[in-house]
Amino acid sequence: MSARIIPLAPESPPAIRLPVAGFTALDTRAFPGRRAAVVYLQGCPLQCGYCETGEMSTPRRGEPGEWEGLQALLAAGSGQIDAVVFSGGEPTLHADLPAAAEACRALGLAVGLHTAGPYPERLEALLPQLDWVALDTKGRGADFDRIAGRERIWQRHARSLSLLLEGDTPFECRTTVHWRDFSLEALERLAYTLADCGVRHYAIQLARLERCRDPDYCRPVADAPSRETLETLVRRLRPHFAHIELRG
Repeated sequence: MSARIIPLAPESPPAIRLPVAGFTALDTRAFPGRRAAVVYLQGCPLQCGYCETGEMSTPRRGEPGEWEGLQALLAAGSGQIDAVVFSGGEPTLHADLPAAAEACRALGLAVGLHTAGPYPERLEALLPQLDWVALDTKGRGADFDRIAGRERIWQRHARSLSLLLEGDTPFECRTTVHWRDFSLEALERLAYTLADCGVRHYAIQLARLERCRDPDYCRPVADAPSRETLETLVRRLRPHFAHIELRG
């Protein structure tokens, strides 16, 4: 008598574990042209003095059910939003991010990412699931390392920028300017460098002193360029980009 073969039940996919540090149900600025929810993930390898979300910098592992609860919120709000943006912290720190992005796409949502590009290999794997990227460009070369508080990070960022320039995912570069970190001339050199690399969309955003993680960054900088001076610089840069914007 032949043995009876009992089919095995298909294995469930492993649970997604992401450490959620914050959530915004609707943001019309986080993803251009979209009504997006923003998911802030805990943990960042950088130590920028101007950071507004310093409380999110310490990494942790997501708790069981943490992502599933947030996914239920996204599903419930899918009639009011058409996108989700993963921000942080540094969202590419987390290995389960591609699975979460795929889950969002299954809900019919476009997926955006805010990143400083410290993990280009992870960004490369994630790009097929992304509809838009904001790449936080902190400075040129060694200036990037100085501002980010980490050595040899600018090369990783440069590789991430190359991936975006070589691919077809829409993206912008953005630079947060605190005048403890920048001179007007250094900012202009950075902008021209990005334009020469082929960056077409660029945003300059002013650091908000009341939110900086480093108390020294909360103090006004003597002789900082005026808003009018910065607006003049943006007008001078405008012919070199398809779109350039001053925020803050």
